[in-house]
Amino acid sequence: MPTVSVKRDLLFHALGRTYTDEEFDELCFEFGLELDEITSEKDIISREQGDTKAEGASDVILYKIDVPANRYDLLCLEGLVRGLQVFKMEAPRYRRVSPASSEPQRLVITKETTAVRPHAVAAVLRNITFTQERYDSFIELQEKLHQNVCRKRTLVAIGTHDLDTISGPFTYTAKPPGDIRFKPLNQAKEYTAQELMSLYKTDSHLRHYLHIIEDEAVYPVIYDSNGIVLSMPPIINGDHSKISLNTKNVFIECTATDLTKAKIVLDMMVTMFFQATELAYRKETLSADFINRKVGISESTEHIAQLLTKMCLRSEVMSDGEQIEVEIPPTRSDVIHACDIMEDAAMAYGFNNIPRTTPRTYTIANQLPLNKLSELLRQDLAAAGFTEALTFALCSQEDIADKLLKNISETRACRISNPKTAEFQVARTTLLSGLLKTVAANRKMPLPLRLFEISDVVLKDESKDSTFFPGRCAEIFACGKSIGRLGVLHPDVINRFELTMPCSALDIDIEHFL
Repeated sequence: MPTVSVKRDLLFHALGRTYTDEEFDELCFEFGLELDEITSEKDIISREQGDTKAEGASDVILYKIDVPANRYDLLCLEGLVRGLQVFKMEAPRYRRVSPASSEPQRLVITKETTAVRPHAVAAVLRNITFTQERYDSFIELQEKLHQNVCRKRTLVAIGTHDLDTISGPFTYTAKPPGDIRFKPLNQAKEYTAQELMSLYKTDSHLRHYLHIIEDEAVYPVIYDSNGIVLSMPPIINGDHSKISLNTKNVFIECTATDLTKAKIVLDMMVTMFFQATELAYRKETLSADFINRKVGISESTEHIAQLLTKMCLRSEVMSDGEQIEVEIPPTRSDVIHACDIMEDAAMAYGFNNIPRTTPRTYTIANQLPLNKLSELLRQDLAAAGFTEALTFALCSQEDIADKLLKNISETRACRISNPKTAEFQVARTTLLSGLLKTVAANRKMPLPLRLFEISDVVLKDESKDSTFFPGRCAEIFACGKSIGRLGVLHPDVINRFELTMPCSALDIDIEHFL
């Protein structure tokens, strides 16, 4: 769950009243949140770096609040305050506002972007007044969205610009890296895109995003009508249009590989700061009986509508008196099913207020036969002097193919589409490679090594288009002492797993069964 850190006094000022720590903890619980920690910047530094480093740090009380991962509207102070206020009062209404003295701004997307990052959406926030706290919250919201719904900028990248320093219409295109040249944020001179990719390879923050576009033939870039570079997404903004405390009008652009996620992110940015563009409300209809049955309560249709309205879901009872029409605002992208609406009704009612009941069905639980067999095997093998190993369910292609003298195409392995490391490319098809790596990491241990593992493997089902089936697999492995030979390892396998210990191929025995 993401954690939002807010200054207690600033939060209470925005809420319009003061709470004790216990009262605010209870309010968070009622709203479906958790007050994780009450601390200060000084306490955090002291705990992590020592008292000496903490000297001079702020004593301002901070609330660290855990919010659900799908509630992007609660990732900043403004959204958190609004949600809690609505819980006690009434939901705000968002609408598009056209500029009074000019035409709406336009963002033109060229066909060249289809090769790298095809989608873009944009909005303008007008007449903003930034305080230092509000500015910090604005920047922090971008970062939290980047790490959360944007999946570290791979799906969506957010750029914010001072509209008064640039002029539209804006153009989103893609060019070879050698043809892009501009002064990036907080730099003193201009660089080409190629030079920037080299420059940021040592940057502790930006180097994590370079892989998104560095191997592409063209890089995405956004220009204004005068040819000024606003940004090279998803890496860096231009220094010319950077926002500051004096910024009054903000141009927000979101480039993306996923258009739906881009719209969600843009909605979050604009609704958290009171102005909006291209916001879409939608309506869902469900019955009060559905909510009563699922939650386990017995409330009137009118009362359920009131509960949902407290959760930022403006609701009205329909003419038949049984159905409820629920309006879902752009801030609630987490509501995708009637069950999500039912969950909000349960939160507003109060989980502690739901009567405890005994299930009406009578069942006798039984262990699955496969699990029962696995447990019996574990007990017998442990009693026989073997040590159980627990290895990773993901491994490299080399572990299950080359090192075991097999062809990867014959292993029926399920590949990970975007592995973070070469060590986790596929789901394992055998437990043997994991056990061999365990032995290799424990070469200094006295012999014999007697290991076993009983765990799941994953194999492709060739009879279907895109499915797999898990299987339960067991491996028994001994090194230096025979355990009843069913097979021996080839010397090349021993070498490839670096099993350099005083034993030959005939000293290493395995048993394998499904």
